[in-house]
Amino acid sequence: MSSLNDQIQEYIIQLRKGQIQKAYKGIFAFMTGLRSYLETSYPEYTTSGLYNGYMDMTYFAFTPAELRKKKLKVAIVYLHEAGSFEIWLAGNNRKIQSEYIEKMKDINTGKYKLSQIQPGVDSILEAVLDHNPDFDHPDKLQRQIEMKTLDFLKDIRVLVA
Repeated sequence: MSSLNDQIQEYIIQLRKGQIQKAYKGIFAFMTGLRSYLETSYPEYTTSGLYNGYMDMTYFAFTPAELRKKKLKVAIVYLHEAGSFEIWLAGNNRKIQSEYIEKMKDINTGKYKLSQIQPGVDSILEAVLDHNPDFDHPDKLQRQIEMKTLDFLKDIRVLVA
């Protein structure tokens, strides 16, 4: 097991290569553009600020009013280590999250993975939007995420009704 000093030295070595900064900036720029696009295209939805994370995930919430009234939110998430996009149904707090996981444990959630109540889990339901996103074609990726997000929202409305 390496020490913190060893880990920081490796971090410095990787930063000096310059690729991490460029990739991180590119991910953040894409997510900023996606957030802005969805906020402009769907003004009836609430769009949160962009959370840039600790190089683990970057996300923003994109939630219709009927889910907000139920103290729920939908997060579009980029998972850095996996290199994939997911969409999560989440609660406004851990109590709401636990209540919905408990309510949904005996229903068929279809293609959506029901989360377990445990520390560090921030979702109620999860789905992959793209396992291998093509950032070289951002408009196409943006439209793909938009369509899959709208499908997820349609399904979720039925599940939480």
